[in-house]
Amino acid sequence: MNITLNNRPESFNNEKLTITEILELKNYTFKMMVVKINGELIRKPQYPIAQVVDSDDVQILHLISGG
Repeated sequence: MNITLNNRPESFNNEKLTITEILELKNYTFKMMVVKINGELIRKPQYPIAQVVDSDDVQILHLISGG
Protein backbone atom coordinates (compact mmCIF):
# COMPACT_ATOMS: atom_id res chain seq x y z
CA MET A 1 0.00 0.00 0.00
CA ASN A 2 1.32 3.44 -0.95
CA ILE A 3 -0.08 6.52 0.77
CA THR A 4 0.87 10.11 1.34
CA LEU A 5 1.55 10.73 5.02
CA ASN A 6 2.10 14.34 6.03
CA ASN A 7 2.92 15.25 2.41
CA ARG A 8 5.50 12.47 2.05
CA PRO A 9 5.15 9.17 0.23
CA GLU A 10 4.98 6.14 2.53
CA SER A 11 4.79 2.43 1.72
CA PHE A 12 3.35 -0.30 3.91
CA ASN A 13 3.12 -4.05 3.32
CA ASN A 14 -0.58 -4.09 4.28
CA GLU A 15 -3.53 -3.58 1.93
CA LYS A 16 -5.23 -1.39 4.51
CA LEU A 17 -4.46 -0.04 7.97
CA THR A 18 -6.36 1.79 10.66
CA ILE A 19 -5.18 5.12 12.04
CA THR A 20 -4.30 3.33 15.30
CA GLU A 21 -2.08 0.90 13.39
CA ILE A 22 -0.32 3.72 11.53
CA LEU A 23 0.29 5.57 14.79
CA GLU A 24 1.86 2.41 16.24
CA LEU A 25 3.97 1.68 13.13
CA LYS A 26 5.29 5.26 13.02
CA ASN A 27 5.77 5.43 16.83
CA TYR A 28 3.62 8.55 17.10
CA THR A 29 2.81 9.07 20.78
CA PHE A 30 1.52 12.63 20.73
CA LYS A 31 -1.33 13.31 23.14
CA MET A 32 -2.97 16.03 21.07
CA MET A 33 -3.37 15.35 17.36
CA VAL A 34 -5.50 16.27 14.40
CA VAL A 35 -5.94 13.41 11.93
CA LYS A 36 -7.41 13.69 8.46
CA ILE A 37 -7.88 11.10 5.72
CA ASN A 38 -8.36 12.71 2.31
CA GLY A 39 -9.30 15.97 4.04
CA GLU A 40 -11.93 14.38 6.31
CA LEU A 41 -11.41 14.91 10.03
CA ILE A 42 -11.08 11.66 12.01
CA ARG A 43 -11.94 11.92 15.70
CA LYS A 44 -9.99 9.94 18.31
CA PRO A 45 -12.76 7.36 18.97
CA GLN A 46 -12.66 6.53 15.24
CA TYR A 47 -8.89 5.79 15.11
CA PRO A 48 -9.32 2.00 15.62
CA ILE A 49 -11.89 1.73 12.82
CA ALA A 50 -10.90 4.46 10.33
CA GLN A 51 -9.44 2.60 7.35
CA VAL A 52 -6.55 3.90 5.28
CA VAL A 53 -6.17 2.30 1.84
CA ASP A 54 -3.87 2.64 -1.15
CA SER A 55 -3.48 6.21 -2.49
CA ASP A 56 -5.05 7.89 0.56
CA ASP A 57 -3.73 11.24 1.74
CA VAL A 58 -3.27 11.14 5.51
CA GLN A 59 -2.42 14.11 7.69
CA ILE A 60 -1.39 13.54 11.31
CA LEU A 61 -0.66 16.88 12.93
CA HIS A 62 0.81 17.18 16.40
CA LEU A 63 -0.77 20.04 18.33
CA ILE A 64 1.37 21.93 20.79
CA SER A 65 0.50 24.74 23.08
CA GLY A 66 2.66 27.54 24.25
CA GLY A 67 2.56 30.91 25.72
